[in-house]
Amino acid sequence: MIALAMLAGLALLVVINVPIAVALGLVAMVALWSSYGDTALLNMAVILFEGATSFPLLAIPLFVLAGAIMNTSGISRRLIAFASALVGFVRGGLAMVNVGTSLFFAEISGSAVADVAALGSILIPSMKRRGYSKEFAAAVTSSSASLAIIIPPSIPMILYAVMADTSVVQLFVAGIVPGVLGAAMLMGLSYWFAVRYAFPVEETFRLRRVWTTFKEAAWAFVLPIIILGGIFGGFVTATEGAGLAVFAALFVGGIVYRELDGRQLLAGLRDGAVQTAVVMLLVATSALLGQYLTQARVPQELTQAITALTDNRYAVLAMLNVLFLVLGLFLHGAAAIILVVPIVMPIVQTVGIDPVHFGLVVTLNLAIGQQTPPVASVLITACSIAKADVWEVSKINVYFVGVLLALLLLVTYVPAVPLALVEVFYR
Repeated sequence: MIALAMLAGLALLVVINVPIAVALGLVAMVALWSSYGDTALLNMAVILFEGATSFPLLAIPLFVLAGAIMNTSGISRRLIAFASALVGFVRGGLAMVNVGTSLFFAEISGSAVADVAALGSILIPSMKRRGYSKEFAAAVTSSSASLAIIIPPSIPMILYAVMADTSVVQLFVAGIVPGVLGAAMLMGLSYWFAVRYAFPVEETFRLRRVWTTFKEAAWAFVLPIIILGGIFGGFVTATEGAGLAVFAALFVGGIVYRELDGRQLLAGLRDGAVQTAVVMLLVATSALLGQYLTQARVPQELTQAITALTDNRYAVLAMLNVLFLVLGLFLHGAAAIILVVPIVMPIVQTVGIDPVHFGLVVTLNLAIGQQTPPVASVLITACSIAKADVWEVSKINVYFVGVLLALLLLVTYVPAVPLALVEVFYR
């Protein structure tokens, strides 16, 4: 009964626009006090502090900062030029450039919002000048940026790994095949649009142009090799890899390309601090809520209720998919992971779902949530850059969301898609 009252109270606070982190903290405090009295609040500060001091979470501000440095030091521009030289001869090639560059940029930033803000500010105006509609430009930029959060390194995966107590590195490896497959599917859909609406061909294929842009972007290509090679090779942890990403981005942007100044670096530091503060406050207050849920045995009771209906893992995955898709309409990805994953993990473990497999399912669900209003943080950012109406963009974006849903079903019901590389390298 108290759990239902907590859920109703949380929903009410969110509806009246109380920040989710504050709402979580208030609901948890009231629940602890009503169930266990004043003494339950004595350790509240300790629980909040311990909840936000997990070492893997340090990777979040560092990857955000690395993405900000990339955006302000000419790295993004050079990547786009190379991708355009490579596939610009294909009809609708600039849309494919959008998808491919987004995928590559995600290998350093780990954030879909950073991805769409950095690349959208360059690619969306370029697409509009070439004759693409602003709605299509916003849709393809937004959907490819959200797909990129399953490509390592991924901030949602780091959060999931902390909440589910599983391997960050294995999650990163599991995202490679679905990410590349999803990118190919988005490119295929972009080509279908290009043929149907006669989108332009950017330029003829010239090997000299490919070689020139490759040399200009060569240092940018070194960044993911250093970062992901260090993580996958076991030389550094994911958190240490994030620090390496910042150092490498500073070196390439500031010393090699000489396009990074103090003002831009300060802006990147500020963005990283703000995003980290939001996530850490969510993590801290969720730890307080988790304390109550653990003591009240809510996850165990929920597990018993669901397994009484079915213990088939695929039926359970279907129910959890629906849950996360609905939550994605109203919650940001970090909030959904922090709030729900600790509650549903006992169910996942009971029916024998691999936690790494489930991590990819959760991440893809949240990628779709970034495209579905009313929250739709990535879609709204893309619409803001394109100066396009959200609902008009959504009429086109529904096709791209359909691709993401197809990929979600494939990842959910064919576990070999995310787990094949994990089995080869780690099991």
